Amino acid sequence: MSSPLQRFKARAFKRPEVKSAYEALADEFAFIDELLKARASAGLTQAQLAERIGTTQSAVARLESGSAAHSPSIATLQRYAKALGCRVEVRFVKIAERPGRSTRSTRTGRDAEGSAG
Repeated sequence: MSSPLQRFKARAFKRPEVKSAYEALADEFAFIDELLKARASAGLTQAQLAERIGTTQSAVARLESGSAAHSPSIATLQRYAKALGCRVEVRFVKIAERPGRSTRSTRTGRDAEGSAG
């Protein structure tokens, strides 16, 4: 049996503009999920993590909320990770090409990074 939230999402996703907006935020949702999973895995509350970092519980809550008004620095993320016994890893992942479209540079003889090829 589905929950009220699952039913609501199913109805909402029937609207193309809602589904598109949700999908546009997928990377942000995944990032927030990583933060929450790491803290849960460490068995810490927001207040305990805040104490380890040297900040307030409300600052941790803002970081974990994914609010567009709060974009954490790499240094903040590193302090968060270190307090959890983790490290920050930033990767660039190639976006899958759509049929008929290329992500390669249009400059002759150059690859996507702009170096001679």
